[in-house]
Amino acid sequence: MTATAKPEQFRLGFLTTLEVPEQGFVGGLLVTSRHGRPLEFQCTAPVKPNRTQEILYGPSLGPFLLGELIGKTLIEKVGVKPHLVLTEQEEVLELRNHVGMPIAWVDALTAPPAESATESSLIRLGKQLIRFHPPHLEEDHQAVTAHAKEIAREADLREPFQRVREALLETVRSGALR
Repeated sequence: MTATAKPEQFRLGFLTTLEVPEQGFVGGLLVTSRHGRPLEFQCTAPVKPNRTQEILYGPSLGPFLLGELIGKTLIEKVGVKPHLVLTEQEEVLELRNHVGMPIAWVDALTAPPAESATESSLIRLGKQLIRFHPPHLEEDHQAVTAHAKEIAREADLREPFQRVREALLETVRSGALR
């Protein structure tokens, strides 16, 4: 008798960063079930660019620091890999150039009542519209569209970012990131 494997549940990652005065930037990644239940949380130690790095990187410092450095570290550390990583910071989209999974920015707009988004770069997921990194638009759009129906229409994809921020602040307050 062979056991039948249960289909893998769609997992979401919620990645955000905070700037902590005197310490630099910390990042957190919360991986949840499609219902928003936490499966794993990871955070980084503070990363603080020096003045020379700020000058040399110029406007590319944010995407490098938040996406490539902090974001990639979190994706590598997490044991329960998400199928889609959402961020509330557009600069984190740079992470998509360094990982093989869709990364999407939760747009500031709430999804319109209409069934389809007006732009091809947008997908309705829960209550929000999400945008993909332009060079990976087609591939990521296709991958996520297949699972979009698994996310409840009333799901608030902004709420988990508040949990990540609060967990990061608590970790910083407790001194665990020093």
